[in-house]
Amino acid sequence: MVFKNTQVFRNGVFSRSDVSVSLGGGVSPIGVDASSFVILPGFVDVHVHLREPGFSYKETIRSGSLAAAHGGYTVVCAMPNLNPVPDSLENLRPELDAIEKDAVVRVLPYGAITQGEKGEMLADLEAMAPYVVAFSDDGKGVQNPDRMREAMKRAKALGKLIVAHCEDNSLLHGGYIHDGAYAKAHGHRGICSESEWRPIQRDLELVRETGCGYHVCHISTKESVALIRKAKAEGLNVTCETGPHYLLLDDSMLEEDGRFKMNPPIRGKADREALLEGLADGTIDMIATDHAPHSPEEKSRGLEKSAMGIVGLETAFSLVYTGLVKTGIISMNRLMELLHDNPCRRFGIPQNTGFTVFDLNSTYQIDPADFLSAGKATPFTGWNVKGRCLLTSTGETIAWYDADRLPKGETL
Repeated sequence: MVFKNTQVFRNGVFSRSDVSVSLGGGVSPIGVDASSFVILPGFVDVHVHLREPGFSYKETIRSGSLAAAHGGYTVVCAMPNLNPVPDSLENLRPELDAIEKDAVVRVLPYGAITQGEKGEMLADLEAMAPYVVAFSDDGKGVQNPDRMREAMKRAKALGKLIVAHCEDNSLLHGGYIHDGAYAKAHGHRGICSESEWRPIQRDLELVRETGCGYHVCHISTKESVALIRKAKAEGLNVTCETGPHYLLLDDSMLEEDGRFKMNPPIRGKADREALLEGLADGTIDMIATDHAPHSPEEKSRGLEKSAMGIVGLETAFSLVYTGLVKTGIISMNRLMELLHDNPCRRFGIPQNTGFTVFDLNSTYQIDPADFLSAGKATPFTGWNVKGRCLLTSTGETIAWYDADRLPKGETL
């Protein structure tokens, strides 16, 4: 298939050209009018939960990587809250085997920081280092500062990042949504912002001490933005991510539905504004989905009792393109930095991640029935967005394409 007169994004600029893509099975090339299409570098998500091994009723390597391709992602980094927890080479092996067997895009696993993600004894970082993208206990914060200091020293010696889920358990008090106006008005127990920013503050002191490369997961509060901005100004080796839901929602938009429940929670308006400022000024380095699928039953128990986590791989680009690029908050160049350039640079991923084809003129309504992920819970159901993914290629193979919406074209 030859995409005629399509826009190709290379090195920060768009240029028009004809691009050939092999979909297999044919002999004669097909030419299609692709003037409304854009070809973008394959996106990179440094924070996804693929649930296998251990929780395949929520998601599998196969379904999760297909969802990634459906959203334009060609590289995803899989978090270690699995069973077994990948805290040794032996316990990492089942995940590596499943990736080799079933992944349709590149899946890079994390190794755990501590054994069983229990925050006590450190995992076998040295044995796992050649096989993992970085170390994280995501889903749980490392509560003990001495344990985190030791982990940072060992990770630095191995040339690996510590990727931190920052959450102080002593400040949670049974909360499950943001401790803001909505929680107070509706009688919900709140999670205070300090439970996130206080561990960041602690860890930044440890980074100053150890010099370890440090990346903060899913920041959601204005204080977190300020701390990281200050740390960067001081030259500390720190980066961070946030998710589309924190950029596009605040707690005034919550509904009594489990699809609005995730950790950290959707925060207040001032937090969202601070995140947008951090996105624009470079404090926030990348957008990650924290794609966290659960079964329908686990997400059907309301705000209080549903499992924490939403899916995001298949909606992230269209949501951010519609909500932030089309509205002039950030540029398309900046979006590509957030979805591709910066994740590659920070995590040591080769920049040649393949490509994805989007029709930016296509408007559609988000419907979880269209998702390839086994998880369907999203707060964005019913939102109208622009930008539909038509094809995703790893550069070696076509990971996914929309046979129904790609133009039929004419034989050349």
